[in-house]
Amino acid sequence: MRLLALLLASAVALAERAPGNPIEHLPPHIETLTHFGDRADISPDNQRVAFMAKSFGDAMVVELKSHIIHCLTCNVPGAAFLRVMHLVSGDYILIGPDHFEDVHTSRTRDNELWFLSKERGAKPVKLGQKMSEGAAISKRTLKVGFSQVAAQASDLAPEASRLVVAELDLSSVPKLVNQKTVYESKDRSCVIEAQDFYDNDTKMTFTCYEPEGHASTMGIDLKTGQVMNFSRAPGTYNEVEGIFPDGLYTAVEADRQCERLGGTRGSGNIDIWKLKLDGTGKDLTRLTYFNDYEGGKASNPVISTDGRFMAFQSARTSDPAGVGYGILIYWFKRQRAGIG
Repeated sequence: MRLLALLLASAVALAERAPGNPIEHLPPHIETLTHFGDRADISPDNQRVAFMAKSFGDAMVVELKSHIIHCLTCNVPGAAFLRVMHLVSGDYILIGPDHFEDVHTSRTRDNELWFLSKERGAKPVKLGQKMSEGAAISKRTLKVGFSQVAAQASDLAPEASRLVVAELDLSSVPKLVNQKTVYESKDRSCVIEAQDFYDNDTKMTFTCYEPEGHASTMGIDLKTGQVMNFSRAPGTYNEVEGIFPDGLYTAVEADRQCERLGGTRGSGNIDIWKLKLDGTGKDLTRLTYFNDYEGGKASNPVISTDGRFMAFQSARTSDPAGVGYGILIYWFKRQRAGIG
């Protein structure tokens, strides 16, 4: 009995979160790219990472080889953007309000899409489209996906949300064309956020945010309209993030480590996991261990188009979703093809 008690005590001790900063305990396959910023996005040629200097701030881009950082929006007084994403054309999509009013209003009612040319000194152009949270941006074409809730679309019922697909027309003044609603949720049982196109842009992943702080990783076949729950884990948090280039796996912000570590489940205590999109929800592999440290979490991962690396951010459990404190690179393959 004494031996059993010692073994149980040892198991409990192993499950406790450690003090300290996870950045100071990185494994060899993870390295720091920047010491500030959040919401990374990898360029289609995998040579640069765009990111936000801070929430409601300026968009930046860092060269992976030289680590030189350029500001994309420092010519915009009072820039209050929340996201920057690469287009296949080399240009950018920005997401955020026209100006900062307050965190809630600026992140919901006033959140909209902008186009930013890759030409030096270019200024953002409004696309005239209010939307919710993040967007899906094709790595192959100028296709865009986004969601809306009632705060951005007065024709939606108060509890409803919808998923929209459109194309970006750059022939003259940038604009969205061929908009189509591909899925709609009637109530708060699923509040939609778009994430990634895959399988030659015929499918898209999205998150269903659910009551009591839970979330499911979802996917939709854009040809048939069929929707599938990929995480299949009611009562847990599974926010879909960057897609792997084979379209068979995706990165997910998940709270499954709480089963071992304890703590409040949901978007606070998360780490990055790799989920197979086979519809079983059983093939889930943990990639980062930032939440093993008190107050630490890893979030907002994106995957390179060649599958060699993932960019993500260091974050704190006490901060709102999306807030980060530096961009990191997770190498799946150490051969860097000229990238230092």
